[in-house]
Amino acid sequence: MKAVVYTGHGGPENISITTLDDPAPAPGDVLVRVRAVALNGFDPMILAGIPGLKTPMPHVPGGDIAGEIAGFGEGVEGGRWKRGDRVLVNPHVIGRGMMGETARGGACEFVSVPASHLVNIPDKVSFTDAAALPVAYGTALRMMVTRGRIRRGERVLVLGATGGVGTCCVQLAKLFGASCVAVTSSAEKAGKLRAIGADAVINSAEGDWAKQAVALFGKPRVHGDSGGVDVVVNFVGGEDWTKAYRVLKRGGRMLTCGATNGYAPPEDIRYLWSFEYEIIGSNGWSMEDLGTLIAMVSDGRMKPAIHSVRSLDRFLESYAELVERKVFGKAVLTV
Repeated sequence: MKAVVYTGHGGPENISITTLDDPAPAPGDVLVRVRAVALNGFDPMILAGIPGLKTPMPHVPGGDIAGEIAGFGEGVEGGRWKRGDRVLVNPHVIGRGMMGETARGGACEFVSVPASHLVNIPDKVSFTDAAALPVAYGTALRMMVTRGRIRRGERVLVLGATGGVGTCCVQLAKLFGASCVAVTSSAEKAGKLRAIGADAVINSAEGDWAKQAVALFGKPRVHGDSGGVDVVVNFVGGEDWTKAYRVLKRGGRMLTCGATNGYAPPEDIRYLWSFEYEIIGSNGWSMEDLGTLIAMVSDGRMKPAIHSVRSLDRFLESYAELVERKVFGKAVLTV
């Protein structure tokens, strides 16, 4: 089968498109013919090498996989699934690792996955839209809804709003009746954020984003009427971690599922007790989350933000745009 392969850690010179043997489904597994695979922020990180994370080389990237059932391992055929069924793959396989991260991903023609890790794709949902969902949209749903308890009428500020997780956070905030302000550093992306539901957009290239947020919503205060926002979605970390306290109202919630700009920022604990903040972490997603997202897309409540759709042969183009932070939403490759 055709596959995109990382031959070693380093830069894009270690990416090749080559031929691998088709996988043989293990007992309990299903062979899936990949029709679409989406890239994520961790794809360049895996290529560069993440300290403490062992990725076997050669490695096939791509954790977001949608396709059709093409075969069965022992003990599966004749059960829930049949050949030709359209399915979305949950890439986090306990005991095997995360597909595209520590286990072989889906930037190839076939993958073998446990039958228990498949979600049916309704006819109304394209392979492209389905492939946008698991890693980024699944993460966002758990962080915003299950853990973050977003409620109607709240003010939500989203940092890093233009990637896969961020665009879904903007959409979910609006879907659950909240008012959403998104932060970006691009005038072009600001327009796209408004198009998917952001009520206001802060362009950090025009000045300190926290000062702009205070100008919009007022300064949070410990006592009396308080300005600020109810929720800050902050998976960027770095210097923006403590800066976010300047815009979060008393009793507010900070939601995080990562730290793309640094995981060990300076902390100011005074804000935590003075303003009685909740810091809420969120990790991953569940099978139920993926089913919820598929249903949202099928009934029209949500449309994934798709930046580009290219063939697998053009992997390097999409990869380069991801590294250069040109991607708004999800970059999808068709197979």
